[in-house]
Amino acid sequence: MSWSRLDGLSVSLSDLSVSLSLSVYELVQAGWSKCWSRRENRPYYFNRFTNQSLWEVPVLGQHDVISDPLGLNAAPAEGGAGEGNLGNGQRKRRISEEQGAGLNSIKRVKVKTTTTTTTTRIYWDLDTQTNAVIREHPPRPPPLVTKLRQHYHELCHQREGIDPPRESFNRWLLERKVVDKGQDPLLPSDCDPVISPSMFREVMNDIPIRLSRIKYKEEARKLLFKYAEAAKKMIDSRNASPESRKVVKWNAEDTMSWLRRDHSASKEDYMDRLEHLRQQCGPHVTAVAKDSVEGICSKIYQLSAEYSRRLRQTHLSLLQDPPTTEVCASSQQSRLVYCYPVRLAIPSPPLPRVELHFENDMACLRFKGEMVKLNRGHFSKLELLYRYSCIDDPRFEKFLPRVWCLLKRYQVMFGSGANEGTGLQGALPVAVFEALVRQFGVSFECFASPLNCYFKQFSSAFPDTDGFFGSRGPFLSFCPVSGSFEANPPFCEELMDAMVTHFEGLLEKSSEPLSFIVFVPEWRDPVTPALTRMEASRFLRHQLTVPAYEHEYRSGSQHICKREEMYYRAVHGTAVLFLQNDAGFVKWAPTTERLAELTAAYRPSPSRPSTLSSPETCWTV
Repeated sequence: MSWSRLDGLSVSLSDLSVSLSLSVYELVQAGWSKCWSRRENRPYYFNRFTNQSLWEVPVLGQHDVISDPLGLNAAPAEGGAGEGNLGNGQRKRRISEEQGAGLNSIKRVKVKTTTTTTTTRIYWDLDTQTNAVIREHPPRPPPLVTKLRQHYHELCHQREGIDPPRESFNRWLLERKVVDKGQDPLLPSDCDPVISPSMFREVMNDIPIRLSRIKYKEEARKLLFKYAEAAKKMIDSRNASPESRKVVKWNAEDTMSWLRRDHSASKEDYMDRLEHLRQQCGPHVTAVAKDSVEGICSKIYQLSAEYSRRLRQTHLSLLQDPPTTEVCASSQQSRLVYCYPVRLAIPSPPLPRVELHFENDMACLRFKGEMVKLNRGHFSKLELLYRYSCIDDPRFEKFLPRVWCLLKRYQVMFGSGANEGTGLQGALPVAVFEALVRQFGVSFECFASPLNCYFKQFSSAFPDTDGFFGSRGPFLSFCPVSGSFEANPPFCEELMDAMVTHFEGLLEKSSEPLSFIVFVPEWRDPVTPALTRMEASRFLRHQLTVPAYEHEYRSGSQHICKREEMYYRAVHGTAVLFLQNDAGFVKWAPTTERLAELTAAYRPSPSRPSTLSSPETCWTV
């Protein structure tokens, strides 16, 4: 499906354009939206600020002389504030109970909204202005995307008889984009080397079987037996050397013999025996599986490159007079400006209609029978981000299709499994962001998305879908001259290593105040190259560690998940490192007082529900 062919609001504005004496923007700001009455089988106009309903097109200043046919501006009964009751004591239908079609009016979201019964804490703060300064860059051509997950799943089953390692495809996308020179924002198409170290390593770790976490003795016994049986079967079915066959068969048979005669072993005995078996058989199993696993990695990359080429050709055929690389290069500017959202070089072509309706607290967008969802709070957030950032759609005619594309892109990125990939978008708690703003002047997120960003200025993976909502593009191609930044990258080793290289290059070149506060996992066994390099960096000003189980992250599925699933405790420590040049250190030095407030902000709220994250989730926060 072509990402650039989506357009159209669920409600047309054409019938408003004739008689409105003010712009659509002013009507939306005044609280008006167009809805459909199932009871009357006709459209009406509703003002959510005054609860007024009109059959006619609203005209500012004349609402008092126009009828209120649905009685939505009736005074609420005692005790029914906010619900809007009818005169006979019956509760009127909410607007969400009609077939909501509309121009959901844009409103400024405050950080805290207090009601008579509870306090709702909004995660984002879109009023913080940027202090990130960049060199002006030309617009980018908009690319397209598709998915390869099914091919990857089939290849793993056909060639190795295993399920794809959890999140391995997501980490492959991240690792490939570190070295990819192609034009597609998601699909790798120009990488060297072709064989992905990340995918090869993770598939090989699950051969001959996947080693899961063990809690009980019987589980350890079964896993040991399965490994010995799988290793023997694999070495018999592959083209292995006589020496490899001899070593693997002997160790496997010895293990099975030990299992049959010793029934009093402890869990630790089984785990020690499994580790010994892996050390003896692992190199031989790896040798016979190497060509097959490399074939999987190579095939996925080749399919990705081919799909990227086809999508690019299809996309360009939809556009008129696409600009050449030379034209874009010639428009490169060198002025210093505050960072601004990514702009596409080519105007969007006409796009088809996307339907919108609401189900309780969820906004549902439907296109050709396929539906994506997000909660009302995040839908309003996207409206705000779109108003702040989008310059080619003042009447919001392309808003819904672009929201649909945004949600679908991240759905494709994450995968369709339960909680799959959501760790890639895990975010810091709001209290930590507030402390970063107050104490260190942070105004920009290096790794975020429109769905989980705290500020209205951020870098994200997909400029073609995210630029309309404030994205400044991928951070590895974002080159600020000054500013204070928060970096909480997806926990992919290759991406984190490339991030450190980029940070050091920026800090080396700039004499203006520049600061990066980096949040990475405290992995020490083995230690990650990124953590080692940052700890040895000459730009490191301070480092602290937040202990495991004593802090939490906000879920990557925060736009759709339940409230009780919003936060989860981290089962590993988090290292917080301050990388600053000299001017940045003078302006935002990590003093004792500032660090004390940041550490206090990391303490989880005792009244807030949170769950423990699995190690698999933690690896991709």
